[in-house]
Amino acid sequence: MTCTQLQQRISALSAPSELAAIVGIQRGIEREALRTNKQGGLSTRPHPVAIGCALTNSMITTDFSEALLEFITPVSDDPKETLAQLRDLQKFTLEQLDGELLWPVSMPCYIQNQDEIPLAQFGSSNIGRMKTLYREGLKNRYGSMMQAIAGVHFNISFPLSFWRSLQSQSGDSGELQSFISDGYLGLIRNFKRELWLISYLFGASPALCSSFLEGRKTDLPFKSLGKGSLYLEHGTALRLGDLGYTNSAQSSLKVMYNSLEEYVDGLKKAISLPSNLYQDLEDYHGAVPQQLNKNILQIENEFYSPIRPKRNARSGEKPTEALLRGGIEYIEIRALDVNPFADTGIDLQQIYFLDVFLTYCLLKASPQMSWEEQTQTQENLDQVVNQGRNPELILVRNAQEVSLTQWAGDIFAELAKVADYMDTAHGVSHYRETVNELATWVDAPEKTTSGRYMAQLLAANTDNGVFALELAKEYLEQHQKWQYHSFDKAYLQQQAEQSVVAQKDIEAADTLSFEAFLDDYFKE
Repeated sequence: MTCTQLQQRISALSAPSELAAIVGIQRGIEREALRTNKQGGLSTRPHPVAIGCALTNSMITTDFSEALLEFITPVSDDPKETLAQLRDLQKFTLEQLDGELLWPVSMPCYIQNQDEIPLAQFGSSNIGRMKTLYREGLKNRYGSMMQAIAGVHFNISFPLSFWRSLQSQSGDSGELQSFISDGYLGLIRNFKRELWLISYLFGASPALCSSFLEGRKTDLPFKSLGKGSLYLEHGTALRLGDLGYTNSAQSSLKVMYNSLEEYVDGLKKAISLPSNLYQDLEDYHGAVPQQLNKNILQIENEFYSPIRPKRNARSGEKPTEALLRGGIEYIEIRALDVNPFADTGIDLQQIYFLDVFLTYCLLKASPQMSWEEQTQTQENLDQVVNQGRNPELILVRNAQEVSLTQWAGDIFAELAKVADYMDTAHGVSHYRETVNELATWVDAPEKTTSGRYMAQLLAANTDNGVFALELAKEYLEQHQKWQYHSFDKAYLQQQAEQSVVAQKDIEAADTLSFEAFLDDYFKE
């Protein structure tokens, strides 16, 4: 039996002189949550000034809607610290919301009509107006209901010491950053190949409020529950399926991940190619703009992907420009539903598992990925999104049919080796314990997050919204009892006040008209 690249790399990295190289993984979390009233209805209040300005507060902002909050933790190498930071941010925010709640699930609360969903406002500056017009474009292209879905983004970067060890083992004598970028792209390809496992384990949107469909017909075999909920018997993550973040215009895009140049070229084409679907919507040159422009993507951020290569951009720099300037700095995982069983929307077990899974994706061989294979990865994901808890489910691996349970078992056998290596390096046992526990979920779909969620809904014969509202109230009480840990209240108030000043400074500094500003932004 030949030794795989994964085994070779783990063996080399486990040498006493190399073992500490993996220590120091950096993480950050972005958690989205709708603001609702005490009855579980969407908040119609503007973003509270007491938590600062969404444009300039780096830790508490908004996503698509005024009501869709986003909490952003600083980068940390301690996952417990990261979760404590999230709790601090949520506690501070809840204290300013005058009885409003944070919706604890991905799919939105009851919304009678998508016109009720207010677009996020970022002030009168050119950049602020651009952000709101971008959201106007999203509304007109895809509808506001889809944009009200919440998720959790998990950002991760591996230490330079780890990359240096890997490069030395590989006999690569090139520039380190090029090696790092290629390594992260290999991780992304493997992640896409086996992303379905994340949906199986942690998908948490098997049910939704029927109002979400707004009368649209669907071929999905929904069952009814309570007074107004729909669910898929074996569903895991409807947020990631045809009802969620999809874009028919984007389906024709061939954004590939075999090289940084290929990825950037794919995105650049998408933001420069006009789309027939959007020609009737006025762009920023029009009297009543309805979108930024008429291209397939208005800007790069519109590209929906469950994983993205990232680099922190300089002021005024586009994401692809930052990547071309400095290479890939970290990876953003966008495939996580809000975990309804965690007050922070993600728990420690998930973070430990993602550490192992992403390290596994990085260390194992990652052949170039054809467009046909990339399409197949999406088909596997769709299968798991809609029927992942079906014990008979068949997926396609390397053009061969394989059961989900067989493939998952094969992956967990490899994850155990990675977990042992990471435990030894860190002097802990939680990585292997996490992998061992989650391995038991493969043959017990009722243990998965979506399985537990549906079991509670069905046992109580209750609506998705009623269940979520009770959780929201429970988490409000928990946050009220929580003692500030990483930040204190005075510091967060100071950040909010400084963000108000910063927004005013940006508005005062504008010298161009809005149209001239966007002309400048979009010129090559």
